[in-house]
Formats: sequence, C-alpha cells, structure tokens
Amino acid sequence: MKNENFVITINRELGSGGRTVGRKLAEKLGVPYYDKALIESLQKEYDLSVEKIEKLKGTKHSWWDDVVRILDVGSGGGNCYMPQKADKADTLTTDEVFKTETLILQNLAAEKSCVVAGRSGFFIFRDHPNHLSIFIQASMPHRIQRLMRKQNLTEEEARKTIEKVDKMRENYVKKCTGTSRYDTRNYDLVISADGKTEDEIVDVIMKFIG
Repeated sequence: MKNENFVITINRELGSGGRTVGRKLAEKLGVPYYDKALIESLQKEYDLSVEKIEKLKGTKHSWWDDVVRILDVGSGGGNCYMPQKADKADTLTTDEVFKTETLILQNLAAEKSCVVAGRSGFFIFRDHPNHLSIFIQASMPHRIQRLMRKQNLTEEEARKTIEKVDKMRENYVKKCTGTSRYDTRNYDLVISADGKTEDEIVDVIMKFIG
C-alpha cells in the first residue's frame, strides 16, 4: 500500500485521540494530513466552490500546485494565488458544503497519498482503489477524561460536549451519506483507544498496513 498512491481516512469519536493519531500517522508515512481545519479554510476563507475548483483544474497548473499557492505551503512563499474572501461564505448550505468538500478532498488525494481525518472520508473515498478506512472509538469514561484534560472541562461539561458533538456528527453523516458513522461495515479497521496511547494506535495501523 505504501508503495502506491493511497488515501487513509480516519473517523473518530471525540475524545478518542483520533485527530492526533491521524497527524502522527501522516508524519510517519511522510504524506499530507487533511482535516476539518484545512478543508474549511480552503472552502470558506478563500471562497472555494465547485465552480472555482473546476476553473483551477482547467488552468495550466496542476491542482496540487494551485493548492500550494493558496495555502502558501512550503518554503519560498513568493506570489501566491489568494482568492478574495466571500462576503456570504458562511451561507453555504450543507449540500453545497459537502459537494465542495468532496471535490477538494478527491482532487487532493488524486495528486498524492494522504491521511484524511473526518469529513465523511470513508464515504467520499469508498470507490478509491487504494483506500483504508479506519474508525477510532473509546469508552465514555476514556473520552470524558481526555476531554477534561485537553480542554480543562469539568466532568459534566465534557460529557455534554461529547453528547452534542456525537449527535451533530451523526446527523451530518446521515444527511450527506445516507449511512451511520457507527456502522462498522464502513470501515476496514476499528480500533478502541482504551488503554492505548496515540503512538500505540499508530503502530497498530502501521502493522495492519504491513
């Protein structure tokens, strides 16, 4: 898998450490890591839409080169293509957002191997020829303790935050994909974070990849 163009998607429960696992895994594999922060910055801050992405793809530069310019990634800086922010970027509907996210991720993954956290990646890349889909979960006590530690919350605040995010993510995934994020048939590998460090989970994934 590591010798071919691949995409690894990681869905995770809040408080499971899945985002950290994704970053560490991408670093170990030497590939880019994409998550909500990157996709939303491309989509909203720089006002990328399906139409604008198609225009970028139609230029003489590759999609990846344009993204590098937009994000000012890497050394050198120089003249970057920086679209103007849209006055009404936040008025995008859920369907429009999902379509744009999908196109951004599919084009990024077409250019080079990557690790994608969240963003319904398991569904977006379901037909990718070299895709590994992972779900990282954890018990409620584990999740609460991690959130209390990471975000300095009380036990009750952590529990309420987890319940709210769980519901929000599940509703989003169901609306956009027609399936549940908890359906294990959507994944090649399901890992419990209980009793494991993020590095140990990365090791489990690396052994699975072989």
